[in-house]
Amino acid sequence: MGIKSLFTRGRNTRSEQAGSNEENAADGSSTVSQEPGKVAEEFLRAFADGDVDAALGRLAQDARVEIPPAGVLGTAEKQGREFIAATVAAFPDLRLTVRKSFTGADGTVIAELTLEGTQTASYLGVINQEKHLDLDQVWVFTIADGRITTIKAFWCQNQLYRRLAVKRLDQLSIV
Repeated sequence: MGIKSLFTRGRNTRSEQAGSNEENAADGSSTVSQEPGKVAEEFLRAFADGDVDAALGRLAQDARVEIPPAGVLGTAEKQGREFIAATVAAFPDLRLTVRKSFTGADGTVIAELTLEGTQTASYLGVINQEKHLDLDQVWVFTIADGRITTIKAFWCQNQLYRRLAVKRLDQLSIV
């Protein structure tokens, strides 16, 4: 994953991705990447494509997710799935742009990205006002044996509220 990686739903079909995130084996079959940077890239690409199962397919069975701004803490299979599915449902034109990324020697990948899309459903307690969201985020992936074991994501919740036209933080429209 390099600077300015762009993942947009509809543009990243499996056939277009085959060369970039899968390695072709000698027998013609394909294998999933083990390199931490590629694993994180595959997760983000599937997320942007709206393919929740493919995104979660890059995770270890016991993977944990921590997304403090959204109040998400728990297993990737339950709380992570709910968060990703809610994001995909609320922003059908979802676009993730990775501006910078770093892969550490210990298998940790840090990605600075922007999540963009037009809200079409309630999201994180904010009613749908059909506003465009562009939200700067940092995602931290811990990867071992070709699988994501921990996902942590951070952003400014006030930026999210401003972009979605929440006027008073003391009177959020919870749905």
